[in-house]
Amino acid sequence: MAVLDRLRRGLEKTRRTLASGIGKALSREAPSEKALADLEELLLSTDVGVATAERLAESLRRFAGEGPGKSGSELVSFMKREILDLMSKPMSRPGPKGSPHVVLVVGVNGSGKTTTIGKLAKRLADGGERVLIACSDTFRAAAGEQMDVWARRAGVEMVRQKPGADPAAVAYDGAEAGLARGSTVVLVDTAGRLHTKVNLMEELKKIRKVLERKVPGAPHEVLLVVDASTGQNALVQAREFGSCLGVTGIVLTKLDGTAKGGVVVAIASQMDIPVKFLGVGEALEDIVEFDPEEFVEALFSTD
Repeated sequence: MAVLDRLRRGLEKTRRTLASGIGKALSREAPSEKALADLEELLLSTDVGVATAERLAESLRRFAGEGPGKSGSELVSFMKREILDLMSKPMSRPGPKGSPHVVLVVGVNGSGKTTTIGKLAKRLADGGERVLIACSDTFRAAAGEQMDVWARRAGVEMVRQKPGADPAAVAYDGAEAGLARGSTVVLVDTAGRLHTKVNLMEELKKIRKVLERKVPGAPHEVLLVVDASTGQNALVQAREFGSCLGVTGIVLTKLDGTAKGGVVVAIASQMDIPVKFLGVGEALEDIVEFDPEEFVEALFSTD
């Protein structure tokens, strides 16, 4: 299935909300103040955020007032360009390629970390990489078993220890195994919740230091996995993890199960951290590299 088709399918609930509301709000050449207010509420319902919704509505108001004769399709095209402009920013350059390339994957419990790691492992393996997963989430009893299932499905190796083991020690073992086995990529899973948020962040920092000592420059990437269905809370998580761990990229999951896909716009426009991937389903292949143009095209598609 083509990337755009996957995006359309994954964004179906958000697309339905936008299509019906925008069609009504922008059906006239000069949208009324009520129509613009309705549009702003519509955007808020998809969780683009207050500031973004106000900015888009104001931009549309100015555009519509620049001259008569603008059709509904012209107004929609303008909206698409404005959203694209908000999300289009220079992508950060990836760090130096490691040997192996170590990717630390973080996020709260329930965000879809395990599923995302399985999908990324499959994607990388299909691209010719030798992938190894280190399951450093030793606090959740079923974490190792679940990750083992995904590793088998993706056809990659995995390192883990018994529940309750030191997460940093598992990360160290994973990096060491990656070096010994000639892995080109090591994906390090982590816990999403300890007794307090402070404990979680300190444990993740410890894992980071262990990886730095074992592999030069590691971790070469820190990916934060956030659940898009949590709406604006996803933005809060991005800020918290970003300030503590030097997050280099964001993966937004569960877009297929929510009408709050506008949070992608909010994060892409408000954070200095680039959105790297979108999770759009449960299958191994249901992860797509984020492309602002393709995202906007899928968001406004009506077929």
